[in-house]
Amino acid sequence: MKNVKRRYFLRSFLTLSALTSVGQLPAFSSSIKKKINNKSSRFKISLNAYSFNDPLRNNKTNLDAVIEFCAKEGFDAVDLTGYYFPGYPEIPDDEYIFHLKRKAHELGVGISGTGIRNDFITPFHADRPSEIAWVRQWIEVAAKLGAPVIRIYTGRAIPDNFTREQVTAWVVDDIKQCAEHGKKHGVIVAIQNHNDFIKTADQAIDIIKKVNSEWFGLVLDTGSFVTNEPYSEIQKAAPYAVNWQVKERLNYNGKNEAMDLEKLFSIITASAYRGYLPIETLTPGDPFIIIPAFLKMVKAALEKVTA
Repeated sequence: MKNVKRRYFLRSFLTLSALTSVGQLPAFSSSIKKKINNKSSRFKISLNAYSFNDPLRNNKTNLDAVIEFCAKEGFDAVDLTGYYFPGYPEIPDDEYIFHLKRKAHELGVGISGTGIRNDFITPFHADRPSEIAWVRQWIEVAAKLGAPVIRIYTGRAIPDNFTREQVTAWVVDDIKQCAEHGKKHGVIVAIQNHNDFIKTADQAIDIIKKVNSEWFGLVLDTGSFVTNEPYSEIQKAAPYAVNWQVKERLNYNGKNEAMDLEKLFSIITASAYRGYLPIETLTPGDPFIIIPAFLKMVKAALEKVTA
């Protein structure tokens, strides 16, 4: 019997290898892709820790309490933003990283990502290697946390006497090095459109295409496309999203209005993205009250769109 099983295994393995070598067995069949892209596929709601920015900055709460809050309120995951690690921007020690990872696991809360605020836009070439090294260190933190994505930035304003094309070249070169490190550690590196150097979908897409790595993409910030009509911008950028930030409001062309969550989720479900949808609340006030109310709205809209 053992020999029969062994012969069957070898025959199956050799057949599989042969089919793969001649291209008869696609790595990702259209039928599987269709199932994954079906709009009824389950999204997982996460909370970006920035929603607790004021109490976290003022030491009125901490990441342990944020994880506990997420478990209590029914979030699937949490984005443990790097700003709130003790000693940031210094690299946290393994003991603290693994403490958070274990706590989240015990409470049934996933870790959807983390994020830092770097700046690759500097005319001083000598400064950029230290920024790259720092991002690489935080990529390793993300890997230890089990975070699939780390959110980084390009930088702020274009320095005087330089063109956008010149600055883009710096940014692309620096990000390529970071994405390669992300690949090594199994962490997707992603820029966030934040109405700074990246103001439009086209600007984000241009950088992503030039970096040209499957370990690099976009954290699509739904509230920060303020230059053009935002829903069109979100739709254009959605194919490049590897994570999201779902916000309460839109600010564009002098307007300030509530996010149409059903319209937003219709765009997301029509894209190939499946996975975590972190929310981030910016409304002034008590996050312990504001967040659950917004979460309820998010769940209701998502359920309606995916029904």
